Amino acid sequence: MLSVIVLGRKWGRVESKPNILVICGPTASGKTALAAALAQRLGGEVVSADSMQVYRRMDIGTAKPTPDETRGIPHHMIDVADPEENYSVARYVQDAVPIVDSILARGKLPIVAGGTGLYIDHLVAGRQFAPFEADSGLREHLQNRAAEEGLPALRTELEHIDPAAAVRIHPNDEKRTIRALEVFLSTGKTITQHDAESRALPNRYAPLTIALNFQERSWLWERIDRRVDEMMERGLEREVRELLASGVSPNCTAMQAIGYKELSAAISAGRPVSKGAEEVKLRSRQYAKRQLTWFRRNREVHWYNWEKIPNFSAALALSTKLVSECGLQ
Repeated sequence: MLSVIVLGRKWGRVESKPNILVICGPTASGKTALAAALAQRLGGEVVSADSMQVYRRMDIGTAKPTPDETRGIPHHMIDVADPEENYSVARYVQDAVPIVDSILARGKLPIVAGGTGLYIDHLVAGRQFAPFEADSGLREHLQNRAAEEGLPALRTELEHIDPAAAVRIHPNDEKRTIRALEVFLSTGKTITQHDAESRALPNRYAPLTIALNFQERSWLWERIDRRVDEMMERGLEREVRELLASGVSPNCTAMQAIGYKELSAAISAGRPVSKGAEEVKLRSRQYAKRQLTWFRRNREVHWYNWEKIPNFSAALALSTKLVSECGLQ
């Protein structure tokens, strides 16, 4: 059966703020399916909170919902940037807030669904974090340094500049390490300082949050591995080759996405793509762990812990009841 855990105090409607529904969780946990089903039942629209689904021409590896999976429900914040663009959380908030407000103004329920916790948190807050003009030259310089000197060299630099960020950011997380250095070098303030200033401001929305997981971690790992195999069967290698052939740099932000980075590296090095696919599975599991850690920080979450085979009918019924009890419908 479906196991439900409610952390912290019971959620209560905040009359002074617009209420939204958030569906989050690790990769391959069923967020897309539940969000679309809820939107169909409740008369809502889905706002994607996935940092890689924003990119056009990156469909298979980012697991964008197919027309069948969307159920005819509007899905926003998908395919809004080209792969060569440096799309940031600041730009995401800038683009997504007007969409959420428009959905609310039309009397519909915004359902924010995705696994990028940073995007969700800052959309709920309704503000940018560490706002600055991105310098593609600086980012490329830092990426080249990581490739030539190794990520530990940049980590050492970050430890001197922003010790708190160095503790928060995983030692293998190249993207966030580079981002933290980029923020400091561009603004003169650490990302920790920017985050503290941002958190001091009140949130824009009051979210009712449902997080998905599995009762056994091995069940999630199996789903992740199966999803990667399905991506390879659907043509992920072809998609990566087409991006590279069109001139998309393997060092750009979009190509750091799990699936694209490993396969592009294998292709460039002449290694078997099957080896790259195994690396994708490993990195996806590692990412899922980080996602779970992020979402567990929120003490006002309703956790749905699936059995090996998710019971979406039960989750849909439970979610509908929860939304009604909390006054969102």
